[in-house]
Amino acid sequence: MNIAAALPAMARRQPDARAIVVPGGKFITYAELDRQSDAIAHGLANIGITRGKKAVLMVKPSLELFTLTFALFKAGIVPVMIDPGLGVKNVGPCLAAVEPDAFIGISAAHVARMIFGWAKGATLVTVGRRLLWGGHSLASLLSAGGGPALAPTRSDELAAILFTSGSTGVPKGAEYQHGHFVAQVEMIRELYDIRPGEIDLPTFPLFALFDPALGMTTIIPSMDASRPAKVNPELIFQAIAEHGVTNMFGSPALLDRVSRAALAKGVKLPTLTRVISAGAPVTSAILERVTQMLPESAEIHTPYGATEALPVATVSSRYLLGEARARTREGAGVCVGKPRQKVSIIGISDEPIARWSDALLAVPGEIGEIVVRGPSVTQGYYGRPDLTALAKIAHDDGGPVSHRMGDLGYFDADGRLWFCGRKSERVVTADGRLMHTVPTEEVMNAHADVKRTALVSAGGAPVLCVEIDPDRPRRDWAAVESELRALADQREITRGITAFLLHPSFPVDIRHNAKIFRAKLAEWAAIRR
Repeated sequence: MNIAAALPAMARRQPDARAIVVPGGKFITYAELDRQSDAIAHGLANIGITRGKKAVLMVKPSLELFTLTFALFKAGIVPVMIDPGLGVKNVGPCLAAVEPDAFIGISAAHVARMIFGWAKGATLVTVGRRLLWGGHSLASLLSAGGGPALAPTRSDELAAILFTSGSTGVPKGAEYQHGHFVAQVEMIRELYDIRPGEIDLPTFPLFALFDPALGMTTIIPSMDASRPAKVNPELIFQAIAEHGVTNMFGSPALLDRVSRAALAKGVKLPTLTRVISAGAPVTSAILERVTQMLPESAEIHTPYGATEALPVATVSSRYLLGEARARTREGAGVCVGKPRQKVSIIGISDEPIARWSDALLAVPGEIGEIVVRGPSVTQGYYGRPDLTALAKIAHDDGGPVSHRMGDLGYFDADGRLWFCGRKSERVVTADGRLMHTVPTEEVMNAHADVKRTALVSAGGAPVLCVEIDPDRPRRDWAAVESELRALADQREITRGITAFLLHPSFPVDIRHNAKIFRAKLAEWAAIRR
């Protein structure tokens, strides 16, 4: 089983269809993507980079990123994907843990490699202009030629190392096997009824890599992928209209910005049939605005998962804006839908769990930690047995491990999964009461002047940080705070918040600009309180 096998199959099915289109209109067909990735795979073998070796890939979203990624998969070489947004202080330790055999990157990545001493001893490949570091060029690899280059990799063979964003702790290299990728592609295809010939606008690079396997044309957006919250909405509208985009992936932060602009200017996007959003819960306000710019038949989907396990569950905007909405505003949390893999809820614990037992299960309906086991669930972190022990639970049947999501949630009576926040961010009050972030915040987010809120513990007390909706008329903070206090006093779940603090702009993760860094907010709140 080789995840790249889908590419030659699609190249035979639709050889002249556009596979990838970059800003400016340059594109590559499926047949050419297949041929070029074969040539690069042969070229890598010629310089000693062969099956089982690890290659860091630091290339911006481009035609080259796709040809290189599929070349590595075809050859059985293990691409190591590290988000440059992690910052140099995190990239170094990640690379040190992996000890890559090759470093493939654009010129800027090689300059950083030289300055910070990354990947010493690795074979070097440059995409673009080589300066002082020597090594090989992508052009020289392409000249290798040769026929099909699909290695007979196994389902359980290491296919890639994908580093988590670090937004919920230390960046960790999730070990993806070829079977994990194949399972993901099939689940995504089935869940969203994606068909060859569709046109996708993926605003997160890693999601774009699914497109060739699904037979979609990828339109690479003109944007900084590490700053989705700063995207220029006009460029998104232009790309969708120009290429007839049918599918779009965007983080909640990107959809927030794009939908505000669409509402203000009356923009409609009639070709879109499907919008997929992940990275953090999507608020009802964002879903409503996105709905207004789509045709009536279109649907917004919010899959739930993580780098280590995706997709776990999925839910549509129709349910979230309908039946689920009132429950969310009453403090039920955020519904993430019915699981697509085996999901269990276990009692809350911060300790490692070596082996599965049904005694771990929480009482039905009780909030506990979400645990998932299934075909796309990764089995460990590369070079980090300590972190693997904290996140994985072995089973006596000798089969795949279960992954502890580090998220809290519960099942309702209809088997739907509800998300209640990160386990590490739960707040314990002075009298021992447990407060969960998402259910509390969603009650407070119902206030018309609020963009979003964040519950944190400051000095042992529950504090609510508040970010005001930029599109609302400015009001005196004292009046808004008084209304928030009154709102909090109406429900047991929000009662007991000791302070409400106005914050100009929450710190968020680099990857999606959507996950709130509550630990940083807690430090800020402790000073301000």
